[in-house]
Amino acid sequence: MSDESASDPRAELAAGLLRRPQAALAPKFFYDRLGSALFVAITELDEYTLTRDEAAVLAAHGDEIAAAVHARLGPRPTLVDLGAGDCAKAAALFTRLQPARYVAVDIAVDFVREALAALQQRHPAIEMWGVGQDFSQRLALPAGLPAGPALVFYPGSSIGNFEPADALRLLQQARAAAAGGALLIGVDLVRAAPSLHAAYDDALGVTAAFNLNLLRHANRLLGSDFDPRQWAHEASWDAAGSRVQMWLRARQALTVRWPGGERMFAAGERIHTENAFKWTPEAFAALLRDAGWRAPRHWREGAGRFAVFLASA
Repeated sequence: MSDESASDPRAELAAGLLRRPQAALAPKFFYDRLGSALFVAITELDEYTLTRDEAAVLAAHGDEIAAAVHARLGPRPTLVDLGAGDCAKAAALFTRLQPARYVAVDIAVDFVREALAALQQRHPAIEMWGVGQDFSQRLALPAGLPAGPALVFYPGSSIGNFEPADALRLLQQARAAAAGGALLIGVDLVRAAPSLHAAYDDALGVTAAFNLNLLRHANRLLGSDFDPRQWAHEASWDAAGSRVQMWLRARQALTVRWPGGERMFAAGERIHTENAFKWTPEAFAALLRDAGWRAPRHWREGAGRFAVFLASA
């Protein structure tokens, strides 16, 4: 497994903490080993229907989607999985897609390495590669991966973590990575505000733990002295921006220190940790076309909360 992840997370974390007027830490820092495991737990929550909705789309329309992929790419395509995590979502497609090669791309190198090792044992006929890369900065696969047209798979509506201009840039880079192939991408859709808020502020507090774990990860990477007990999780729906926002709010006045820097936080001051943009099908199809993708089509689950798009490079 090649590791091409960000070379200087310390500098990025420090810059985010010193950002004025609003401190901000990128959501990619959620995903250390514990953060990745907590996200898997989030997908099991009653309030967080996104993963089940996506699975419902793929279960209900999987044969049609696979036929459309094979019509565009031929049999046994290369499957490039962005944000692979535990690789479970891509593995669920193996039976229908029959990929010849699977390329798992993720920033959490150790987590995906273990997942790939287990997956290879269950699917020895599929050639498997792992790439440790922070594609939130730039998506660029190593030479030869893929060797020809590929299906780029980006599930879970993680595209929603990007500002629209950054989402456009990533989709353009994904088109280059597809090398004339196609894109299969999950998109969480706009729906009633209470449902969206609950998905990011669950009753069991798992999402809160996921958010607060970012501080533990920052301590390890930056050498900072965050005490998670001094911070509270917050989530809110911004209708004007069509996004859920997550924050960490200081419970009291405090100072966070790290080698070479510090920042004072007033009681109630917040650190922004995530945007989760929600889309209408029409707006996302337009974004795909702006990024150079052709002939986008989509499938939705019964409640209309989630869509899976397929488009050609």
